[in-house]
Amino acid sequence: MTALRDLVVPRRESVSVNGSFGDWSPITVHLDGEISVRDRSVPYKGAMFAVYPGDIVFSKIDARSGAIGMLPTSIPKAVVTPEFPVFVADPGKLDSGFVQRVLRTGGFLKDLRSKATGTSGRKRISPEAFLDLRVPLPDLAEQQAIVAAYDAALVEAAGKEKAAAAAEAKAMADFGAALGFAPPVSLPDRPVFVASFKDLDRWSHDGVLRAVLKLADPVPTFPVSPLGSVGKVSYGLQKYPGNRPSLHARPYLRVANVQRNRLDLTVIKTINVPDEEMHRYRLEDGDVLLCEGNSAELVGRGAIWRSEIADCIHQNHVLRVRLDQTKVNPEFVLSVINSSYGQTYFRAKAKQTTNLASINSKEVAAFPLPLPPLNDQQSMIKALDSGRAESTTLRAEAAATRAKAWAEFEASVYAADDPIETTDVADTEAELVRAR
Repeated sequence: MTALRDLVVPRRESVSVNGSFGDWSPITVHLDGEISVRDRSVPYKGAMFAVYPGDIVFSKIDARSGAIGMLPTSIPKAVVTPEFPVFVADPGKLDSGFVQRVLRTGGFLKDLRSKATGTSGRKRISPEAFLDLRVPLPDLAEQQAIVAAYDAALVEAAGKEKAAAAAEAKAMADFGAALGFAPPVSLPDRPVFVASFKDLDRWSHDGVLRAVLKLADPVPTFPVSPLGSVGKVSYGLQKYPGNRPSLHARPYLRVANVQRNRLDLTVIKTINVPDEEMHRYRLEDGDVLLCEGNSAELVGRGAIWRSEIADCIHQNHVLRVRLDQTKVNPEFVLSVINSSYGQTYFRAKAKQTTNLASINSKEVAAFPLPLPPLNDQQSMIKALDSGRAESTTLRAEAAATRAKAWAEFEASVYAADDPIETTDVADTEAELVRAR
């Protein structure tokens, strides 16, 4: 274990600018160690200092929470205030990849927190305290070997994730082929074009351009019926001050809870709904939930409700499709919506204003749904689920590979008899990947 003052030196290169940052980038250090460019054009008042790729930089006030990292090569010239001390590692003693990872280990972050001084809530890490910290120091060749082993594991994990994406894409392609879908006709890159006002159905770039170019997507093999013919589309409860949680507080789903093909029920909020109104909004098993929009990627994003929470309702920005399950399988309907065929329809029908996009219940009900016999629907979903299961397994293997690599990295640099506090392996490894 060697003190950082023997391995790094402060960088105190002043930066002067005139009215703008010029080719300098103002940066911030996030709690996961990632460093990004600030959205700021006006130079700081007071002193400013330079940071270059490979420099170590931390936030005095947030370092104890993990705001310490190494400037990436994607930011060639950065500038910080005195609240962000900068240090240069001795390349003859520290490998850059090694020190970048050591800064994220549980043992180092624990020691860093212990150096914070000041009043509660405003504790800071001083440059002097940082230099007093000690890190494990294998010789340079061993550092590079440890990093190479870790990076090799990340490459293996990335390969598994690539295979997972391919398996999922193939499963969806096979599903589309079973329905008789061909890939949708691609749109040319025309950010600006002319259309007659009388031809505009929706304020949708995709929809209008398809109409102008007279592009017709392939027709499914099976008979097509409007989604509204096999299910009722309805809005949820609008939130306003009068229905704040009180005597009849009920759990409700927001757009954030409805992810693509899954529900995120980590945070569930409540809203007041009297007993006599619950029949209008209560979710039932098999309801298909679709996001109304707000942004292009949210339009039509959907999941299936499987009675995870009793007496749960949905917000008005989440559309509910209650299906006749004697005619259609909910998983089948959602999979068709998520297919390239379905997404082309939702993009074309979405109303767009500036950066916002949304679709209404009428357009959702009009969605042209291919309707194979129910047994065929179930067979198609079984095959699709098989491909998705393969993808899920590969992603789980990738996560396990990364977690194991991180555990082995920490074990490689800390002696067995040196007590350290390790952070959660999966969380720490995820932070490292984001930072890289």
